Amino acid sequence: MSPRSASVNEELRRRSRERLLQAALELVSERGYEATTLGDIADRAGSARGLVSYYFPGKRQLVQSAVHRLMHRTLEEALEREPRTEDGRERMARAIDAILGLARDHPMLMRQHMAGILQAEGFMQCPEQQRLAELLSGTMARYGSPDAATDYPMLRALLMGSVYAALVPGVPMPLRTLRAELFRRYRLDWERGAPPGAEAPAGTCHEDLSRFFAPESREQGREHNRETDETDRPGRPE
Repeated sequence: MSPRSASVNEELRRRSRERLLQAALELVSERGYEATTLGDIADRAGSARGLVSYYFPGKRQLVQSAVHRLMHRTLEEALEREPRTEDGRERMARAIDAILGLARDHPMLMRQHMAGILQAEGFMQCPEQQRLAELLSGTMARYGSPDAATDYPMLRALLMGSVYAALVPGVPMPLRTLRAELFRRYRLDWERGAPPGAEAPAGTCHEDLSRFFAPESREQGREHNRETDETDRPGRPE
């Protein structure tokens, strides 16, 4: 059998990493962070348990990357849904609604994510977080910010603070109130974006997390796993 090309090996690695991210989201959504082990995640993904450590330093980093993927793809869907628009205020409204919607649709995931950021490891950079940052920074620029590099961190802080406020056990703030405050700050009309009570736009508010990952069935993924596990091990020839 002829050796696989570098591009084929890279695709196998990408799919393997995608399956781990998807499995992490599914299991934390079902069981919570503490009740989910790296072994559980590897088993759900159909991967060798040692492979998780090849991609991620630990469980916290894996879960942060998985939630950043969810946030990135949710925001991307909101910005690109029909009718597509380049109107900066509409895009800002969609961005706010997309992030606040995560607190409504995935409260356990987002609560665990916020708690993780407050742990000793703190906020960790990863490819998924960088894509999310690019989308939010681009939204800030399209909105008309003369200095998006400075204004984006404030937008990020306001959105993270709002998600936190919506999920505080015992004293959660209503999302409608948080939305109103953000819309006032950015001078947005209430009707923009996806107002509370309106019919959910196509491509939003689905529970199926698989659409955020590689378009590959679980069985197809398992067929690739043995090859991928061997390819991904450090020191293996390509």
